[in-house]
Amino acid sequence: MEELGRWLSYEAMRDWLPHRRDVVKTPLGSAEGTVIETGVPLLAVPMIPGGLHLWEGARQVLPSAELCLGGLPETIEAKAGVVLLLDQIRHGDELIELLRRLEQLKVEPPRLRVITALTASPGLKRIGECYPEISIHTACIDADLDERDRILPGIGDPLQRLGIRTAQPN
Repeated sequence: MEELGRWLSYEAMRDWLPHRRDVVKTPLGSAEGTVIETGVPLLAVPMIPGGLHLWEGARQVLPSAELCLGGLPETIEAKAGVVLLLDQIRHGDELIELLRRLEQLKVEPPRLRVITALTASPGLKRIGECYPEISIHTACIDADLDERDRILPGIGDPLQRLGIRTAQPN
């Protein structure tokens, strides 16, 4: 999960973070390069417990991000980017609820990135119907859910693979 967090975060941020062209002076001369603007705040919101494992990798890519544990803050700065980290998306209910709360905080989809290890097509479809502009970065998209809301064919529940006990979905 940590490794997935690192790679998915890199892909999610690659063309998203504000950047500028700048000249960097080196001992041998000058070179023009791209520099990330660190003045724009970035919030990382891992959904506990699985999102924390993704965050362990993401923090290596996003060292200046402010970590928000326990959910969304009460206010979010107008220009801040928000990265949501979830271990998996089944029906999309948890993510849709978070996106609704972010709407109330005036955070629009272009300021958001979602990182998740595993998704089910029904959840992605539902999220896309509600939020067509949202950007979701995932390692695996599986076709369906069984009668117990387990993702099929699935690599298995990411939290169970990590040895974390959770309540089975109803």
